[in-house]
Amino acid sequence: MVRPIDTQVLSEGAVGEPVPVESGQLTAANPVDWPVALAWQPVVDAFFQSANGQSLLDFLRQRLAAGATIFPPQPLRALQLTPPQSVRVVILGQDPYHGRGQAEGLAFSVAPGVALPPSLRNIFKELQRDLGTPFPTHPQPGGSLVRWAEQGVLLLNTCLTVEEGLPASHAGKGWEVLTDAVIRHVSQDVVPKVFMLWGAHAQSKRTLIDAGRHLVLTANHPSPLSALRPPVPFIGCGHFSQARAWKERHALNGALVR
Repeated sequence: MVRPIDTQVLSEGAVGEPVPVESGQLTAANPVDWPVALAWQPVVDAFFQSANGQSLLDFLRQRLAAGATIFPPQPLRALQLTPPQSVRVVILGQDPYHGRGQAEGLAFSVAPGVALPPSLRNIFKELQRDLGTPFPTHPQPGGSLVRWAEQGVLLLNTCLTVEEGLPASHAGKGWEVLTDAVIRHVSQDVVPKVFMLWGAHAQSKRTLIDAGRHLVLTANHPSPLSALRPPVPFIGCGHFSQARAWKERHALNGALVR
């Protein structure tokens, strides 16, 4: 069973700090050491008790035994900081950053003190262009998106671990079964939400989302290779202002849409 956490300190508007996670690497493939918010526990436990979940854990243990360096140290951190009842916006990523010291368990987010990756820099650039939100000053607050997660933005990679220097090295090993279940769970909630799907990989999850209930926004990935390209350039997509307008129509609260 995955260990639950007290969600009170992580609820919207809470002033408490989240459980700190130092930038580092995975040391053991034991879900008991990966805390999640209480309301996520049934979804996560069902996965790890399944054949797919057991296969994933076997794979992680084999790679660790072989000396692989795996990031991040807390693969389920998005489910720790953003309980399902708090989710207002979902941003899907692909897999964690594969550089040492970068990944902190949240899609697109980097650990405090780490230089902004190009994709995250473009996210901040579009946020500034679209809403006038000041560009963060590195390293404070830098590129850590923990506050977004605390305020209802589910920053979910579809694959939750990666090996150093090997992007997509853990793709197809089982994480996608869990993250698909997470997306479905969020989509089934009656409270309207905003899903931001950037790039073909994220957009492949569109069929899991009830577009009649939720706002689904699509654009190119924010990476420099695609941020300015057609058909829907990320820079200039206006997703943040569209999310704000959606929030106002549905009387929602949450980061990014205030």
